[in-house]
Amino acid sequence: MHRPAAIFVACAVLCGAVHAPALAQNKSLTVFAAASMKNALDEVDAAYAAKTGVRIVASYAASSTLAKQIEQGAPADIFVSADTDWMEYAVAKKTINEPTRINLLGNRIVLIAPKESKTGNIAIGPGFDLSRLAGDGRIATGDVKAVPAGKYAKAALQRLGAWQAAEPKFAMAESVRAALTLVARGEAPLGIVYSTDARVEPGVRIVGTFPAESHPAIIYPVAATAAAKPEADSYLAFLRSAAAKTIFEKHGFTFLVTPTT
Repeated sequence: MHRPAAIFVACAVLCGAVHAPALAQNKSLTVFAAASMKNALDEVDAAYAAKTGVRIVASYAASSTLAKQIEQGAPADIFVSADTDWMEYAVAKKTINEPTRINLLGNRIVLIAPKESKTGNIAIGPGFDLSRLAGDGRIATGDVKAVPAGKYAKAALQRLGAWQAAEPKFAMAESVRAALTLVARGEAPLGIVYSTDARVEPGVRIVGTFPAESHPAIIYPVAATAAAKPEADSYLAFLRSAAAKTIFEKHGFTFLVTPTT
């Protein structure tokens, strides 16, 4: 009389055993990455998930915002900053597993205008008068006190002698993508963003490129956080792979490490 119950119990055990490996593979990593990384990193993350079965949950914002969120206990496994300053900040706060840190990517900053703007190509160099070029309009970029793109922009303009006159006309955005949106909507006639941002926004066009020597090298460091899951090591290894290099370069980034197979 009790045999059906026994069979049911045995079946439940076996079914559980069958589903256990699938449940074990139901893993995820949380990646905090600079806003300018979104398009390229989304594609890299999709490739990694397809290869490993590990789901990537990405959160994009200004590097300054992300570094402070991690400091406050946000559950991130990976941090990708758009400059070395905010990675150093995280290291100093002991929220980063420093031995895992690598300088992964490079970028350029450019001057953009709305797609329909009549502004022609601008030769950016010493004596460049950005204030005159902006006229009565605003110049959009990331907050020059915190957002890496804004910090690079200010450094370049100071080096070129254009900062003092242009500073009152700046519209400081919370991230480089927010600055990009201001220009795309025509709310600012000019903006300074990464070249990779301009490539993915059809509402803007590049009217000038800042000389590389006019600002500190643009470097995107990446590292696992101090509280990272074990899968973070595999993810960091994938970011260094030839497959990731192809994707990043397609989006306009410079790959700074020797790719692994």
